[in-house]
Amino acid sequence: MTPVVSIYRLQMRGPASGQPFTFADAANLLDYLDDLGVTHVYLSPILTAVKGSTHGYDVTDPTTVFAELGGSEGLGALSASAQARGMGLVVDIVPNHVGVEKPEQNRWWWDVLRCGRKSRFSRFFDIDWAPDNGVDGKLALPVLGSEDDLAGLTVDGELLRLGDLVFPIAPGTGPDVATGTGPEVHDRQHYRLISWRRGLCGYRRFFAVSSLAGLRQEDRDVFATSHVEVRRWFSEGLIDGVRVDHPDGLSNPSGYLCWLRELAGAQAWIVIEKILAVDEPLDPALPVAGTTGYDALREIGGLFIDPTGEPALTALFDSAGTDYSTMPALARALKTDAVTHMLASELRRLCRAIVTAVGADDPRLPDAVAALVSRVGVYRSDYACLTSVLPTAFAETAQAAPEFAEALEIVAAALAHDEPAARLAQLCDAAAAKGVEDCLFYRDARLVSLNEVGGEPARFGVSAAEFHQRATERARMWPNAVTTLSTHDTKRGEDVRARIGVLSQVPSLWAELVGGWERRAPSPDAATGLFLWQNVFGVWPVDGVVTEQLRERLHAYAEKAIREAAAHTSWTDPDDAFESAVHGWLDTVIYSDIAVELTGLVARLDPHGRNDALAQKVIQLTVPGVPDVYQGTEVWEDSLVDPDNRRPVDYAVRRAALAALEHPKVLVTAAALRLRRRRPGTFLAGGYTPVLPIGRAHEHIVAFARGDDVLVAVTRWTVRLEQTGWGDTVLALPDSQWTDVFTGRQRKGRVAAAELFGELPVALLERGDG
Repeated sequence: MTPVVSIYRLQMRGPASGQPFTFADAANLLDYLDDLGVTHVYLSPILTAVKGSTHGYDVTDPTTVFAELGGSEGLGALSASAQARGMGLVVDIVPNHVGVEKPEQNRWWWDVLRCGRKSRFSRFFDIDWAPDNGVDGKLALPVLGSEDDLAGLTVDGELLRLGDLVFPIAPGTGPDVATGTGPEVHDRQHYRLISWRRGLCGYRRFFAVSSLAGLRQEDRDVFATSHVEVRRWFSEGLIDGVRVDHPDGLSNPSGYLCWLRELAGAQAWIVIEKILAVDEPLDPALPVAGTTGYDALREIGGLFIDPTGEPALTALFDSAGTDYSTMPALARALKTDAVTHMLASELRRLCRAIVTAVGADDPRLPDAVAALVSRVGVYRSDYACLTSVLPTAFAETAQAAPEFAEALEIVAAALAHDEPAARLAQLCDAAAAKGVEDCLFYRDARLVSLNEVGGEPARFGVSAAEFHQRATERARMWPNAVTTLSTHDTKRGEDVRARIGVLSQVPSLWAELVGGWERRAPSPDAATGLFLWQNVFGVWPVDGVVTEQLRERLHAYAEKAIREAAAHTSWTDPDDAFESAVHGWLDTVIYSDIAVELTGLVARLDPHGRNDALAQKVIQLTVPGVPDVYQGTEVWEDSLVDPDNRRPVDYAVRRAALAALEHPKVLVTAAALRLRRRRPGTFLAGGYTPVLPIGRAHEHIVAFARGDDVLVAVTRWTVRLEQTGWGDTVLALPDSQWTDVFTGRQRKGRVAAAELFGELPVALLERGDG
C-alpha cells in the first residue's frame, strides 16, 4: 500500500445527475493532481446509489460499484492509472444506511416490503415490528403528505402506485384473491403508508431523513454482505484506505470498526467521520488513524479570530434581541425539541426498550429522556474514554428537574442492558446533529465563521497556546488523522470563513455599518438579518458585480438558512410571508446603494481575508495529520453550504493557474504538497515543535517546526498589524541555511518579520538547499 501523505477530494456523479464526474473524468485529472503534489485521490461514495444521485450517500446496493460512474472496470482502470503514477485511492464508504426513497431501486428494501418479517433481509434493517408500534405491527413508511393520499393508490399488476411512488404487493394479497382497490390491497401489505406529519417512522433512519434506512451492522452477516465489495477493493489492492461515513449512527461503532480493520488489513488507512466536542478526546482504542478533521478545522480557523473583537460582536448580537449568555440554554431547548418532535419515533422506541429492560415505567419517562439527552455534550457518549459524560448529564438533569428523579433512575437501570444503551447513544447523536449543528448554528449570529461542523461558537477563537498544545498532542496520538478546511458538508467554504473572521478585527466598524444598513433596509428579523449580513459579506465580489448566478445562490442559501434555523419558518411548516420578506430584503441589499458601501468594505478587508485564507491553508497542509484538499479549493472559492459547495469545478482554470504559479493559493498549495511528498517522514512522523517569535508584534505570527528540517510561519490579525507595523519583531531560525519553498529566498539566523513576510504573508522553510 502507498503511504497516504495527502488526499484530494472529488465529488463523483453519474450522467443522470446532470453534472457528471465519473471514474474516467477522475483519471483524466490524475496528471494535474500529480503535478499539484497530491499522493491520493479521495473519492466520494462510489457504490450503486439512487439513479441520478448528486452525492452518493443514498447507496441502494452496497455490493456493486455504481455503473453510472463506470462500474468495476472504471474503478479498476482509475486505480491502475493512479498506481502507475505512484499515487493511490481512498474511498468514502457509508455503512450506516442505504437509500430507500425509490424502493424499487433497493432490492433488499423491496424484498422486506414484499415479504415482511419473513424476508431474508428483514434483519438487515433496524425495523420496529412491535404490535404497539402505531401501525399494528406493520412497517410504517412516512411517505404521504396526508392520509387522504391513500385514496390515490392504484394497482398495476404486482405493484401499488401512487404518483411517482412504487411499492410491491406481497404474494397472495393482490386483487385476484380478494377485493381489489388500491387502498384495499394496501391494507393487506406488510407495510403501512402514512403521513410524515404523524411523526412516526417504522425504522431507524439517518437522523430524521426517512429516505435513508439504517443498517444493522452489529450483525456479522449483515456486515459481511454489505462489505463484500469493499473487501474486494482491499484484497485486489485497488485502494489504500477508506473514510467511514457517520459510524456514530451504528449500534456498536467500536465493534464495527474492529471488523472493518480485520477486513481491510493492518496497513490500510482508515479515518472516521467523528465530530468531537471541543474537550472530547478520540477513543485511543479505536483501530483507526483518526477523524476526518473537523477538530483540526476548528483549531486552525480559530487561530485567526481576534479575541479583542468578542465584546463588541457580543454586544451587536445582544442588540438584535437575544442575550448571548442564553445560548447554552437555547442549545438544550433545541435538542429537547428535536428529540420530542423530529425524532419522536426514535424516542418512543428507546422508551419502550427501557421499560422492557427493567419492567418499570413512569409517565414522565419521555420528557426525562429528552432532558437527559439535551445535557449530553458530545455526539455519542458510550466510547470507553467518555465514562464520565453520562453520569454528569444525569446529575445536571436531576438538579435542574427534580421531578424527573424517578424516571431518571429507571433510565439509569436500563442502561445496564445493550439495547437501551445503544438506542440512547444513537438518539444523542441525532439530537446533537439536528438540534445544534442544523439549527443552533443557523441562529447564533455573533460570528458565523465559528458556526461550523465540529465548532463551538461560544469559544471565540483559539489561542496560540491552545493550538500548539493540540497540535503537539495530535503529533503524538493521531499523526495520520485528517486535517481539513473544506468538505462537502461545511457550512461555508474556507475562504468565505476566512473573510468573515476578519470582522473580529473590526467589530466596531462592522457594528456601525450593519446598524446603518438596518436603519435604511430593515431585515424582517434583526437576528436573521445579522446572520445573513455576514454571509453576504463573506461571498460579496470585490468588484461589486453581483451576477444573476450569485444572486440565485444567495437566495437559495438564505432560504436554507432560515428554514434550518426554524425560528420563523421551517422545512415542514414554511411561512411564505416571512420567506418572501427575507427574499425581498435580500434583493433590496443587492440593488440599493447599500451594495456600494458593502463593496467598499469588501475592497478594504478582502486583502486581510486572503491573508488569513493563505495562512490557514499553509497550516492545514503542514501541521500533524494528512491534509484533505477539497475539490477546487487550491484557488479562491466562495462556496456556501451544500449543494452550493458541490458545484462542478472548472479544472481548466486550475490547470492554467498551476502552470503559471502566479495565483498565491495555488502557489502555496502546490509547494506545500510537493514538500510533503519529498519529505513524508517529516510530516507523518516528524513531531511538532512550537517556535516563538520575538518582538512587539510577536502575537501576529504563528510558527512551528516539523521534525528538524521544516519550519512554518504565518501572519494573522493583519488589520491591527497594518496600523502598528512589525517593528523589532524577529523569528530566530535553528542553525542552518533555510530555503523558503514559496519564494526561493534563503534565510538564516534571526530573520526580521518584515523581511520574512515581505513577499507573502506565509513562509515554508526547508533546511538546506532542498
